[in-house]
Amino acid sequence: MAHLFTVDNLISFVVLVVLEIVLGIDNVIFVSIILNRLPESLRKKGRFIWMFTGIAVRSLLLFALKWLLEQKGKPVFSIGDKGFDLASLVMLGGGIFLIYKTVMEIHHKLEGEEEHTKGRGAQLTLGKAVVQIILIDMVFSFDSIITAGGTAKHIEIMIAAVVIAMVVMFLFSGNIATFIQKHPTIKMLALSFLVMIGFILLVEGWDSERAHDLHLKNYAYFAMAFSFLVELLNMKLRKKTEAPVRLKDSGTEEEAK
Repeated sequence: MAHLFTVDNLISFVVLVVLEIVLGIDNVIFVSIILNRLPESLRKKGRFIWMFTGIAVRSLLLFALKWLLEQKGKPVFSIGDKGFDLASLVMLGGGIFLIYKTVMEIHHKLEGEEEHTKGRGAQLTLGKAVVQIILIDMVFSFDSIITAGGTAKHIEIMIAAVVIAMVVMFLFSGNIATFIQKHPTIKMLALSFLVMIGFILLVEGWDSERAHDLHLKNYAYFAMAFSFLVELLNMKLRKKTEAPVRLKDSGTEEEAK
């Protein structure tokens, strides 16, 4: 164990924790939106399940990191001259799933749902929420484990960093979920951000090398940060000039008149 506590390993550990948290921002946003569809009494339990499943998924993928890297460039099947390896299929499937779920959530917030108008609400069950979180967590975990493999040299360092990052994200996820729920415009920005991430996943799944060269996620994060800053300024102005924006929500029975 002594060989793990070197200056280089400690530096790589701190850097990896920070990177894991940054890369997990989109994951936290998605989880926060999904958990807000749960009954309030189940949201904390849902966050605990997300934290433990996130740690488990990432840890398992880290142990399989060598095998996963060996599969890169080995097509599972091909369409014409285009081959798709395991990572490509995960990215493509994850991108389609994320875009579908996000667009449906946008539809629900702007248009409402038939079952909502009948008074039955549009809340998820805990089981459905957990399944969705695990599926998208597996997709987002690929970035995390690849980053871990390129930053740290020891599996113990990688897993420790992943655990710390997940705990930090868990601690802040409740506040993020509450903030998003209370501010519909922020939620729409978050949903737009997730659509961009879904599109980027599709591009990465189709041509990972070109997507890497284009640094698409950097542009997406910058756009989100800039939009978020602008909206914070707008929120500050709205407090003095007008009532807050309200969209259809699963917890209310209000309808536009």
